[in-house]
Amino acid sequence: MITAVVRIAVCALLIVISGCASTPRSDRLLVFAAASLKTPFAEIGDRFTAANPGTVVELSFAGSTDLLTQLTQGAEADVYASADTPTMDRAAAAGLLGGEPVALATNTLTIAVAPGNPKAIKSFQDLRAVSVVICAPQVPCGAALPRLQRETGVDLAPVSEESSVADVLNRVTSTTADAGLVYVTDTLAATGDVTAVAFPEAASAVNTCQIATLRESRHAALATEFVKFMTGPVGQEALASAGFGSP
Repeated sequence: MITAVVRIAVCALLIVISGCASTPRSDRLLVFAAASLKTPFAEIGDRFTAANPGTVVELSFAGSTDLLTQLTQGAEADVYASADTPTMDRAAAAGLLGGEPVALATNTLTIAVAPGNPKAIKSFQDLRAVSVVICAPQVPCGAALPRLQRETGVDLAPVSEESSVADVLNRVTSTTADAGLVYVTDTLAATGDVTAVAFPEAASAVNTCQIATLRESRHAALATEFVKFMTGPVGQEALASAGFGSP
């Protein structure tokens, strides 16, 4: 009788173990991230997948505000990463977050110009004499402009206002604008296509990127793991390599 019970117990255990071994995870994690975070998030997405077999990380990049609008209109996602704190605050106020947001990294604005700087732009003040493109006021990189204008005493007359830093950069690389205000990390990612012109006043307009899980996530535990991965050593290493500063 005891032998029979032992055999049944062993068989049951083998079935459980076999079932666990033969059923891989098939979790799909959808991450909404600011366009300026594209390079490090693409790397981390691959490394997170490698560390979590069966997990598929899908990344959606756009301007922080555009992504927030999608979320408020019912778009489904598991994680949201914004390019600044105020935009994440709006996500929290809208009841979209599944937990407290975490500071991810810092990013600083710079001037992107054509390779070799043919217009010889050396300062923020020089932007008054060329065609310049900026981000729209509701976008993090555009929201920083008033601080820069107060700091420098210079009011710009941009030829256009774009919905993301990626769009600003495209205007410069396509030569439809002489210069654009983007993040340092964007010029590093576009090495060879643009030249970066640093200016000291940018230190007064540093943005802090934020990351948080979303309340309607279908994979809350996995989303939390991803946030921890991004804010941990592996994620911070990738962010630093892309030119981001410590949070």
